[in-house]
Amino acid sequence: MKVLVTGAAGFIGYHLSKLLTSHDYEVVGLDAINDYYDVNLKYSRLQNLGINKENITYGGKVSGIKNFSFYQAKLEDNPTIQSIFNAEKCDVVINLAAQAGVRYSIENPYAYVESNIVGFINVLEACRANTVKHLIYASSSSVYGLNKTMPFAVKDNVDHPISLYAASKKSNELMAHTYSYLFNLPTTGLRFFTVYGPWGRPDMALFIFTKAIINGEPISVFNNGNMQRDFTYVADIVESIRLLIPQIPTPNADFNGENPDPSISLAPYRVHNIGNNSPVKLMDFITEIEDATGKKAIINFKEIQPGDVPATYADVTSLFNTINFKPKTNIKDGVREFVNWYKEYYKA
Repeated sequence: MKVLVTGAAGFIGYHLSKLLTSHDYEVVGLDAINDYYDVNLKYSRLQNLGINKENITYGGKVSGIKNFSFYQAKLEDNPTIQSIFNAEKCDVVINLAAQAGVRYSIENPYAYVESNIVGFINVLEACRANTVKHLIYASSSSVYGLNKTMPFAVKDNVDHPISLYAASKKSNELMAHTYSYLFNLPTTGLRFFTVYGPWGRPDMALFIFTKAIINGEPISVFNNGNMQRDFTYVADIVESIRLLIPQIPTPNADFNGENPDPSISLAPYRVHNIGNNSPVKLMDFITEIEDATGKKAIINFKEIQPGDVPATYADVTSLFNTINFKPKTNIKDGVREFVNWYKEYYKA
């Protein structure tokens, strides 16, 4: 089976591409390689997939390790995206490319509209034109916004996002549902819960905290430390995606328009939470980093940041019922794996 993975030079996309090639999928990677964070980290991930920086040309195809090839292209560049889809004729598309970051969406909202909205409609149109069998796309736990009932479940209403990033992901779910209904395009949305692990993003808490603690620098801890996150290890994330590939959504006859359930539809459309189903207090998370680095953190407590939510907690019932698997890596093991990678990669 041939799979197109957008965001292949990104954190999750890199791990997914490696996993799928090891399971004999033919993987076509695509990434804009933008400078939201250090592009050298993205090039290093691609290097592990057999793609040399010097061989990359915008819109051109480069061959890497067995079963992997790569294009550099922006999702918002519709002519190039349509050309790649038309040339490759992939069976499955996994859209992980997006402008990430809750706080950055407050500073630069237009980047989110261009990549996450315009880019996603280009992907949907390309899938429709090429009769893609299954579109899997990244949503986010941030769509739960002002929801207070824990754990967050896919049956919950998600009409109250508190950042443009969250709103763009909610928009992706609505756009996907429309294409599922109008054009019978099977779509599966994945609400990721705080993904972490080796090769992680430099703008994420684990990376920021580890770097600062190793260097003896202070860390900023928001909401005075009263935060909980359902941290989810990246290997569990990509294994979930792999298992979802053949689970193509079908219309659900139980859908009732008089009392609509957000988790089902008359269209071939599904959404799943992918989380560890085990929230961790932020201060306990920091303790695990201290244990893994062998150093104590210097902490500056601060007020909660705009767009942040105090806690996340994933109900993964629908995921488990679909693939008989749910994330299981504990925070101690996951943090230690990241810290070991960080020390090796940065010679810390």
